[in-house]
Amino acid sequence: MLALSACGGDDGDTEPSADETSDTTESSAPPAETGDGVLTFGSLLPETGSLAFLGPPEFAGVDLAVQEINEAGGVNGEDVVHVRGDSGDADSGIAPAETDELLAAGSDVIIGAASSGVSLTVIDAIQAAGAVMFSPANTSTAFDEPPYDSPDLYFRTAPSDILQGAVMANLLIEDGRSNVAILARQDAYGETLAEQVATNLENAGSSVAATVFYGENAQSFDSQVDEIAAAGGDSLVLIGFEETATIVPQLITAGAGPQDIPTYFVDGNTADYSEGGSTPLPAGVLEGTKGTIPGADTGGEFQERLLALDPDLDSFAYAAESYDAVITSALAAVAAGADDGESVGAAMVDVTIGGEKCTTFADCVALLDEGADIDYDGASGPIELGETGSPTAASIGIYEYKADNTIEAVDYISGQI
Repeated sequence: MLALSACGGDDGDTEPSADETSDTTESSAPPAETGDGVLTFGSLLPETGSLAFLGPPEFAGVDLAVQEINEAGGVNGEDVVHVRGDSGDADSGIAPAETDELLAAGSDVIIGAASSGVSLTVIDAIQAAGAVMFSPANTSTAFDEPPYDSPDLYFRTAPSDILQGAVMANLLIEDGRSNVAILARQDAYGETLAEQVATNLENAGSSVAATVFYGENAQSFDSQVDEIAAAGGDSLVLIGFEETATIVPQLITAGAGPQDIPTYFVDGNTADYSEGGSTPLPAGVLEGTKGTIPGADTGGEFQERLLALDPDLDSFAYAAESYDAVITSALAAVAAGADDGESVGAAMVDVTIGGEKCTTFADCVALLDEGADIDYDGASGPIELGETGSPTAASIGIYEYKADNTIEAVDYISGQI
């Protein structure tokens, strides 16, 4: 399932061979830089599975960053390389095998996974191999807790669910919802986000009518839907992935659909449910439904650059975060003067905080060449990585569904974590 590309350079000269990906040559003189000389990105992103709708914008973000890096001269004098892999779902068994292939291809930095549950199945293997793991979309708080709370080789551009949970709770309260039901996947993502939403609601004096979990591989959601319908909530937060397209019709049948109870989605299920989407629902059933997606307003210019690479994009979710994960890693490699994961990881936090602001790879490299300390602010907003590798400042977008079941942004909320 792996595909290799080096945008902006000669593909024939940049594909790493088995000999190039392992440095076993002994020399009496120390090497000028650590690694094989080529910064290789492996992307572990969803081509298949319940988050496959996030794959196209995330891959586009990686491809755009690789293209722009190579157009600006590459990293330490060499074009960077992108090796593409599929993350699948946490229970599919795809991610560990794909990770092994990405590492065998010489990946210094693995971009992914999108799902927190998938990342938890491969993070130990990636770090043990001395490679960086940089997710554009992991939101679970588990990555800031033992054993991953100490500085290591894991980073992410998406904020943890502490921020999304607080923003969702605030949105509910502003909308006058005071007795909220929560229906969520029973996995690392769903449980954490449900807990954060509930905690923030209760701390603000609101009630949680019911918190109901369903198995990620459930064949039926009848009992959970009936429990939500009986809870008597004045609103519903539905925390899910692709299965949302199956759950919503069941909620409608039970009299608890989005037109019966104000419904709120999160980043995992704010997909395109229009007639042209991958999981269409009848027109109008989601009109007025709101959702939250981590990420800043990327503006038209960044989206135009993405569309030039992939004209079929109908979502830009986590594209900016994927782009920034690549750019930040490349800048860390320039700052370190090396392309191996350990060196890149050691320089990662420093290029995002405390120095001279810069917003493009070329401009940041020019500053580094002058000996300056840089602070990269990217397409997704200020990166500001903390010691655990997670952003300490971020934005959450508020979205709303239109009558055709497509979404549009209505507001962006910035916060500190």
